[in-house]
Amino acid sequence: MSQSALFDRIAIVGIGLIGSSLARALRAEGLAGHVACFDADPAARATAADLGFLDSVHDTLADAVAGADLVVLAVPPGAIATVGADLAPLLAAGTIVTDVASTKRSVIDALVPLLPDGVALVPGHPIAGTEHSGPAAGFAELFRGRFCILTPPPGTNRAAIDKVAEIWRRIGSDVEIMDANHHD
Repeated sequence: MSQSALFDRIAIVGIGLIGSSLARALRAEGLAGHVACFDADPAARATAADLGFLDSVHDTLADAVAGADLVVLAVPPGAIATVGADLAPLLAAGTIVTDVASTKRSVIDALVPLLPDGVALVPGHPIAGTEHSGPAAGFAELFRGRFCILTPPPGTNRAAIDKVAEIWRRIGSDVEIMDANHHD
């Protein structure tokens, strides 16, 4: 892991515009020793692998998140609960989970009951995007000069919040922390 890396292994679940842009930004800034991904769509995985902006692309969620100290859910808000149910048994204590969905209360309500003890949830909403989608549409500069709102539930480990905030700051976002209800 390089001096600037904040995490040994980051797993991104969902490799569309936001997930692929985040992967590119993480690699450009050296913020992870390894950036892995999983996407339910085999075509998206193949495109991501062909583009080469990840350290590894996996055919299963379990393989992607194995050993990850940060897991980013870059899936539509309606898929958070389903993905969370599949993800929860794979997580070790000390793992941080964040997301990039546009709604926050639903993310918290879906994930808090599922996550094992010792796993921190730091929901996030980067206010960024384009009219394009898919892994080929991503670019490392997408988040520069944009806001990222974090909505950690009460009692969330402060160190986890700080590490997620630092990721967003180092890729160029202005970070705000607020209550999920206020955000929504």
